[in-house]
Amino acid sequence: MTSLFRTTAFAAALFASAAVLAPMAFAQDKVITHAQGETTLTGVPAKVLVQDWAVFDDLNALGVTVAGVPSSNAPTYLGDKIPADAIQIGSLFEPDFEGIAAAEADVYFIAARSREAIGTSKDILPTIDLSVDNGSIVEGVKKNMTTLGDIFGLEAKATELNAALDAKVAEVKAAAEGKGNALVLVTNAGKLGVYGPDSRVSWIYNEVGMPSALDGVKDGDHGGDSVSFEFLLEVNPDWVFVVDRDAGTGENAGAAQALLDNELFNQTTAAKEGHIVYVDPQASYISMHGYQGVLLLLDQVLAGLNS
Repeated sequence: MTSLFRTTAFAAALFASAAVLAPMAFAQDKVITHAQGETTLTGVPAKVLVQDWAVFDDLNALGVTVAGVPSSNAPTYLGDKIPADAIQIGSLFEPDFEGIAAAEADVYFIAARSREAIGTSKDILPTIDLSVDNGSIVEGVKKNMTTLGDIFGLEAKATELNAALDAKVAEVKAAAEGKGNALVLVTNAGKLGVYGPDSRVSWIYNEVGMPSALDGVKDGDHGGDSVSFEFLLEVNPDWVFVVDRDAGTGENAGAAQALLDNELFNQTTAAKEGHIVYVDPQASYISMHGYQGVLLLLDQVLAGLNS
């Protein structure tokens, strides 16, 4: 009887130990394809570092907690979503590699501004580049959501969010139909520029379908294709969507409205019809490709078109 009891007890203990070890034993490697190649992850990452606000936006939409974030340019629309105890791991362009190494995280996400970090970070921890092509922003956002859903075992949630984004784009596209052409203006330190179909808000043209009032736009990194008020009056767009770069970078908020209160600009069809929409400067200039930011911008464009 005693021998049987001991055998049973041993078997129970062995089973319990196996149950504890099972998640470790069966944690499988997963190869993630991204903008700079492939990265192998083992199991679901528990501690996450992010060098890009759009990726933080995406992860927050999925309900994934982030342990490390950029130390600069946090978009206002994400302000109450950033954990108070989040580690600051350097600016958008200059990661703090010592802090990143000390964090002992499971995965590190970068994107366009921080993409060069991979040369160093890949030797510290698994690094994934979620840069988005400006020419197809909505598809890029959806692809990133699908990738993140796969990484964190949140495939159903990612599918649900992507369906909601598709529905919103379709709603804005329907509202834009027959409304005429458009220009996306960027104001920068008292200067005017135009963003085109390869810019950080190209979805207004490419996915929403508003034709550009100007052919051959040469998108600049910051200020777009430089133009004058005389030129804008000559082009005479039906709609103008404004990105205030100064406000986006935390400088001189409201400068765009003051700059565009101009005698020549006020003669354009867009100005006379009240077809000027000021989009969220940080969602359009800083995060650009974040899921929640793109939805915010789509809602602003929709409200403008329906006003």
